[in-house]
Formats: sequence, C-alpha cells, structure tokens
Amino acid sequence: MKTAIAASIDLDAMGRNVGDLRVKWSDNSVPLGYHPVPIISLKNGDGPVALMIAGTHGDEFEGPSAMMRLANDLKPEEISGQIIIVPALNAPAVRLSERCSPLDDVNLNRAFPGDPLGSISQQIAYYVETELMPRADIAVDLHSGGKASFFAPCTLATRTKDTELYAANLELARVFGLPLIWVLGSFNDARSLNSAAERAGVAMIATELGGGGGVDPDITNLTEQGLYNMLRSRGILKGDVAPRADVEMVEITAAEHSLNAKSEGVFDRVACAGMRVKVGDIAGRFHFALEPERASEEVRFSHDGMVLAHTNRGYVQRGDMLMIVVQDVDN
Repeated sequence: MKTAIAASIDLDAMGRNVGDLRVKWSDNSVPLGYHPVPIISLKNGDGPVALMIAGTHGDEFEGPSAMMRLANDLKPEEISGQIIIVPALNAPAVRLSERCSPLDDVNLNRAFPGDPLGSISQQIAYYVETELMPRADIAVDLHSGGKASFFAPCTLATRTKDTELYAANLELARVFGLPLIWVLGSFNDARSLNSAAERAGVAMIATELGGGGGVDPDITNLTEQGLYNMLRSRGILKGDVAPRADVEMVEITAAEHSLNAKSEGVFDRVACAGMRVKVGDIAGRFHFALEPERASEEVRFSHDGMVLAHTNRGYVQRGDMLMIVVQDVDN
C-alpha cells in the first residue's frame, strides 16, 4: 500500500537538498497541516547509498549531534554516491525530550514494519521500511540510553539468518570503531529498525552511546568519527579505514541474568555500565525511603558477566531495569 507521507525534496536529485517528510496527522496542534520530519540528502553521481538515522527515541542526543556535525561539514562534491540523513526521526518526541511520541504514545523503535494508515509513529516506520531502507546499501540508527539509563558505548550488530548479512553487519560494527559490539541475537525485537534492515537485506548497525538525556562530548566525538569511518569504508568518502580488531563482543543470553526492581524504592547503585561482575557481587542497595520502618536490601548479581547498562533513575518502580547483564561472544 502506498504511504501517505510525502517528501518535500527529490531524493534522486543531485547536490545538497534539505526538507521534510510531511506526515499528515490531523490533531488539535496541526488540524490541517503536517508534522515535519527533517531529512537531508547529499548526492553526487552514482554510488553506494548510506541511510543515517538518529532521534528514533526523542531523549537521546549524542546521535543527532554527531549526525548534524557531519551534515553541516560535508559538501556534495566530496561524496561518491549518496548520504540520506534523518537526524530527528521521531521529531515530536525530540522536541519534548521524550522517549515516545507525544502524538500517539508509541515507541517508534517498536513500530516496524509500520502501517501506512496507522498512527503517526506507524506511518513513519512504514515510510522508512518501504521508501528509505530499500534505497540503502548501508544504514545506521544512533541510540543512547536516554534519560532513563546509561549504556557502555557500543555498536549493535544483528545476528541475521543470512550469514553473509550478519558478517556485513559485524564488519560495519568493527569499522565504526567502538571497542564493544553488542550482538543482537534471539532477544532482538522484530519491531525495531534493525529488523527492518534485515528484512530489506541491508547491512546495518545501531549504537548505544551512553545516555543521561544530554550530549556527552567525548562520546559524540567518537560517534562522529564512526560515521566518517562507515562512509570511507564503502567509498562514499575518500580515505582508508581499517576494521577495529581489538573489540569485545557481548550478547544477552538469558533475561534472568539482568536485574529488575522487585519493589518500589530508591536504588542506591554500586555497579556501573562497563564493569565485569561475578555471581554474588553487590549491584546496589534498595532503600524504602517512603517506608522507613522497612530495612534496606542488598541487590546482588545472579550471574557472571558484564554490565552493559544501568538505570539512571534514583526512584524506581517494580519491573524497572536496574542492570542489563551480558555475556561474552566468541570473537
């Protein structure tokens, strides 16, 4: 079915073209207009196409920052092929610094493959899956932990059924240059942008770039360099880049290895993202600050592994993620 979203620029046109994806979604704020999703195309001749997306979650800003640096600095004549940049895919959420769209309360990275006649997030997901992803030879979706969590900076490579595509995903992850690769295996979500790339047969990585709801300068610098590395590795930009050899590869092998809040209270964190932990190590302490008659409790790790991410929240609810614990993958 044809998408209802229309681009204000010609994605086949040469040069630098900046405009919007116009999402017609009639509501109280825009009853007869459209909600804009910014899009930038840099095209020079025939060649590989790189699709670069950030702002899928609206409270993650290292990715949009690195991507806008690249968009501002590059000139079309420096490119062989095309770079399509969407720096704020979930634009309504970015504006409010919220994870999910305020227009339909949908997590855009759980909306794929989307629906051309669905809610605004479903329409955006459908457009990416059917209009943008098929154009691409490589793709990247930049994430961080947002306001709720902090991740050890890493690239994410999907272990696809197509072994050649999986190898291409890993190659992109090594080229990007971060020291940690999170392999998305059986716990990958089929509603994510990574899965859209798998369905299209496009080599893709995502990232988790720290978090906290702001912009970390060191992580953003590494991210900018990673984007340049990707483009050089495919000949879209001139210059050589070698895949990083000294990487650690990790994966979620069991949900019960991670820690979730069993009650409501204050999580007094001890461990942090990037740490190696053993069974029985203290992850933190749980304080019942609103029920001071209850004794505080220690929270301990149930398995060996690496802490991939920790919560940024001080006061947590039952079921909240406290720590994501991953295991090593044979590199």
